[in-house]
Amino acid sequence: MPTGTDSDIPTVTALAPVFALHRGGKIETALRVPLQTRDDLSLAYTPGVAEVCLAIAADPDLLDVYTGRGNTVAVVSDGTAVLGLGNIGPGAAMPVMEGKAMLFKHFAGINAVPICLDTTDPDEIVDTVARLAPTFGGINLEDIAAPRCFEIEARLRERLDLPVFHDDQHGTAVVVLAALTNAARVTGRDLAGLKVVVAGAGAAGVAIAAILAGAGILDIVVCDSRGVLAPGRAHLAGYKEGLAERSNPRRLSGGLAVAMEGADVYIGVSGGQVPEPVVASMAPGAIVFALANPTPEVHPDLAHRYAAVVGTGRSDFPNQINNVLAFPGIFRGALDVRATAVTEGMKLAAARAIANCVEHPTAGEVVPSVFDERVAGAVARAVGQAARDEGVARG
Repeated sequence: MPTGTDSDIPTVTALAPVFALHRGGKIETALRVPLQTRDDLSLAYTPGVAEVCLAIAADPDLLDVYTGRGNTVAVVSDGTAVLGLGNIGPGAAMPVMEGKAMLFKHFAGINAVPICLDTTDPDEIVDTVARLAPTFGGINLEDIAAPRCFEIEARLRERLDLPVFHDDQHGTAVVVLAALTNAARVTGRDLAGLKVVVAGAGAAGVAIAAILAGAGILDIVVCDSRGVLAPGRAHLAGYKEGLAERSNPRRLSGGLAVAMEGADVYIGVSGGQVPEPVVASMAPGAIVFALANPTPEVHPDLAHRYAAVVGTGRSDFPNQINNVLAFPGIFRGALDVRATAVTEGMKLAAARAIANCVEHPTAGEVVPSVFDERVAGAVARAVGQAARDEGVARG
């Protein structure tokens, strides 16, 4: 237990409720079996535990049966892209990673361990996580800046036969697709025929563009701070070159205003502010998901002047597009079937399951509440079935 007293902390800190809640951390370990007698001790530890060790040594598949590994996830960060705070370092990232572990446990019954690494080198991160893998049934990468996050995830997926999932990419993308599926229904649009603008070409933007394409949307234009990603645009980073080739079928060029004219959908994952005339140039009855936190790229009051459906990342407005709708159920489903990976099909199945939790979508409800107790179970079942269908389930 912490030994400090309130007098050890600056007064403003001691009085703030948020600091009081975080004092000593938000998570702890707990025992699942009794430890009251000598017999309990002899079974849980020496000498009895040796029999279990030998059984696992003889049959490694028993590791997930006789330890907690199969229900334990590592929440791994290097602290380089924490919330909207940026590169604040691994120590300062720890409260967020503890919070993530808390969400895993509350929403899906999954044990999660925060691991904040004091390195930003991709080789060191990959090697460290790979060496820790025998302890965990899955790896949740968190708050690692682009473009290193793409390389780290890809290399870990290749190296490990475990679910590896960068939530800032894929969790966001899954919930965006779920919300967009229902928003299209509300506005009488066909999902495949939407003209979509994704503002932001970082981790979330790249993953959103990929999952929307996987869902059959053909016209996706991605913008970064310098404008539309288009083949041949100067000074494109490597991963942006590939994204430019895979998107922007009308071969637009120029700034965000060019992309937004006549667009059905705006998805903001970039920060900054979109001028009102640019929002007004969208198609009638548009869909605006402005997800920057705490300040959306388009404030809902402004968005509602021109859009039929509006969503943000904030909890104080309707249609909160929040990763917690996705990652607990995705990992629950993957762990339940001992999946070796999280595939594109599993992500699409998760998005459909989230969308289907809203039986009668309206402009004010295109995604379920984060506290809807049906969501994690529905996502887990859909993800587990998709894993079986795609041949990555082992149980």
